[in-house]
Amino acid sequence: MSDSEQNSAPEPSSSPSAADTPPDRLAINPANPHFDADKLQRGVGIRFKGVVRTNVDEYCISEGWVKVQAGRTMDRKGQPLLLKLNGPVEAWYEDLGDNPPIAKAD
Repeated sequence: MSDSEQNSAPEPSSSPSAADTPPDRLAINPANPHFDADKLQRGVGIRFKGVVRTNVDEYCISEGWVKVQAGRTMDRKGQPLLLKLNGPVEAWYEDLGDNPPIAKAD
């Protein structure tokens, strides 16, 4: 066997990996335990009930909900008041181009 055959690594497959799909649950508030700055820097797109949403503060794909701000209303701690909306949620990383792998409930 030659050196080139011994050192050749397997080619990565074109199928989406776990690193290419967003997590099941993610939040933009740093105080939230589901906050992850590295994943948010990549840009996460959210489709809720078939409509792309840009005002989502937190989402959960497996439970099928998103949290959005209720206008300018604040809670007693000065944080924006959030509404929980139920329905099908899909998420993808925006930095992957036109046809990224989409994370959605099966």
